[in-house]
Amino acid sequence: MIRVVLADDQRLVRAGFGSILDGEDDIAVVGEASNGVEALQKVHELRPDVVLMDIRMPEKDGLEATKEITAAGDLTEVKVVILTTFDLDEYVYAALRAGASGFLVKDTEPLELIHAVRVVARGDALIAPSVTRRLISEIAGRSPQPEPSPQLNALTDREREVMVLVAAGLSNDEIAEQLVLSPATAKTHVSRIMTKLAARDRAQLVVQAYESGLITPGWLD
Repeated sequence: MIRVVLADDQRLVRAGFGSILDGEDDIAVVGEASNGVEALQKVHELRPDVVLMDIRMPEKDGLEATKEITAAGDLTEVKVVILTTFDLDEYVYAALRAGASGFLVKDTEPLELIHAVRVVARGDALIAPSVTRRLISEIAGRSPQPEPSPQLNALTDREREVMVLVAAGLSNDEIAEQLVLSPATAKTHVSRIMTKLAARDRAQLVVQAYESGLITPGWLD
């Protein structure tokens, strides 16, 4: 069972998302919060698998709450998905750097919401290639001259290939098909890369790939 906490200051949003998710046999909404302080309390108390976190909330915003969750050593299994009104929200990039596993726009279709929770719960990043392109532009604007990360030296040539494909938004199955590997082998490569780069999840691999210059703007076009 995937256990979810909903954090949003709009009661109707929580009610709508809750009714959709609770209708699934493998998902249960175990808690709700109307601000970042409550969200942190619920996460520590309930230890959910996934938190759907609004960015703009009173008392403590979703970005700060996400930072505290991802920095807590005893909450490493909790995945945070940022909720935003617009997919170009100015805080999305900062949230991903803080350790969020991806983001959703609030008017997402019910099936997309359900799929997103399942994707993040199993450890994948919720960043589609179209969104990745915008992240590239955002990162490029903030870091005009990316500096190669010394940590990348620890990766094998194959692991670099895999990281590039992760950064392009490909799933393990898609990476396996692209590189003519078994899905299990692709998953192993991704896990090793995350360990070597001390990345919380695939979303952080995406950010690291662009910030280090491993991927450059225009690569996906």
